[in-house]
Amino acid sequence: MERWFGKTTYQPFEAFSTSHITVLVFFGIGFLYLILNYKRLQKQSTLYQITRWILFSILLISEITYQAWAITNNVWSFSEHIPLHLCGIASIIAMFALWSRNEKLIKINFFIGIIPAFLALITPELINDYPHYRFWKFFMHHMSITWASLFLVLTSSAVIKFRTLLKTFGILNLYAVVVFFINKQIGSNYLYLSHTPTASTPLDLLGDGGWYYVHLEMLTFGVFLILWIIYKGVSYTFNNVNLYNKESSLNS
Repeated sequence: MERWFGKTTYQPFEAFSTSHITVLVFFGIGFLYLILNYKRLQKQSTLYQITRWILFSILLISEITYQAWAITNNVWSFSEHIPLHLCGIASIIAMFALWSRNEKLIKINFFIGIIPAFLALITPELINDYPHYRFWKFFMHHMSITWASLFLVLTSSAVIKFRTLLKTFGILNLYAVVVFFINKQIGSNYLYLSHTPTASTPLDLLGDGGWYYVHLEMLTFGVFLILWIIYKGVSYTFNNVNLYNKESSLNS
């Protein structure tokens, strides 16, 4: 039990090891499943509900067990274990969105849930490798954040507009201001506003001091814009395909 749930690291995590690549492949399979089967999920109520509540359960169990792990091992602290990071907030919003199917939450989570969790999967800030609890929790949690964000936007009637991007970007900036002062008060590094992650990530390229924040803003807006462009492109393609199929069925 100690080797699986304890705080001691018996097997350090190695990026792009067999265990890491395996979970990335599993993540890709889940991602493709949602994209290729979104119509089935929309039409088949039972399949939709099963997928919805599985994602909700994984997110909830991940949050609860992580707090339990930290408390059990006497490592819990305000500076590290409050879910104030972007993925933590995305996880909470995803749970509320899965529960309520609120379109405003779905739109917000589209921007903050897909790319940040995906980047975390590629460059994990993780100490323990397979089969430690932290390994399972980290990857299952972050995979489910991305899957839930995609599932919600694919199976709902929410429409992502450019002003949705601007609103979400504004809300995120207000949240970042609050977190910035929280970091100052308790010595934390939520949203990586105090310094870059300990793992090597694209944030290492953003520079130091004030330029770090300028570049972080530009990177965030750029990611939001790319997501919106992809969404518009995919929506346009699907709409044209559906229109073509309808015209073909009418002419046959």
